[in-house]
Amino acid sequence: MRYDMDSIGGGFLREGASSYMDASMATDRELLSVLASDEADKDRIDSVMDAMFSSGDVDLHMDSLDISDRFRVGIKAAIELGRRACGRSGRVVVSPDDVYKEVRHFAFDNRQERMVVVLLNGAHEVMRTLVATQGLLNRTIAHPREIYSDAIKERAAAIAIAHNHPSGNIEPSNEDKEVTGRLSEAGNILGIRLLDHLIITPDGYYSFLEHGLL
Repeated sequence: MRYDMDSIGGGFLREGASSYMDASMATDRELLSVLASDEADKDRIDSVMDAMFSSGDVDLHMDSLDISDRFRVGIKAAIELGRRACGRSGRVVVSPDDVYKEVRHFAFDNRQERMVVVLLNGAHEVMRTLVATQGLLNRTIAHPREIYSDAIKERAAAIAIAHNHPSGNIEPSNEDKEVTGRLSEAGNILGIRLLDHLIITPDGYYSFLEHGLL
């Protein structure tokens, strides 16, 4: 399903080489090797990769590893820069899959629910992705003033929202449906359309639009 659009290089240094390569062609090991500060850190790259790509909180996994502080801080900085870049890339959101790509990394924190908002301009380009609230999703936590405050300040034309279910179940609860209905009505009043609401896990999502609930 696609959203209604009318509604709103460089080089990379390979480890141990003097030539440059496209970063998109680098392996995970090569990318991490650039951040590794010494040989001991490079010897532990397999453990770092396991921690980065396993389920759960990445920061907690990083803190438990026997690596140098410089390597640990570099990894966390790279992850955060990647998150921020996602919101500044000018990517166009035309389907639930596009929204999921913007918010999927938030699903790896299985300790509590987070409501994530993707701000979009009139061409449905991503302006910014942010965590609006966190805690048990209910009428208080997902209040329209919390969800739409940044959209109003940044003059967004539309938003898509997503929240994770720590249980791993992507089926919406009655509370999820009620909250979505209220947020959609608020968006109509504000002139900032709610394109979709996704319930996300690391392995997939449930789209309210695809299921006829928006």
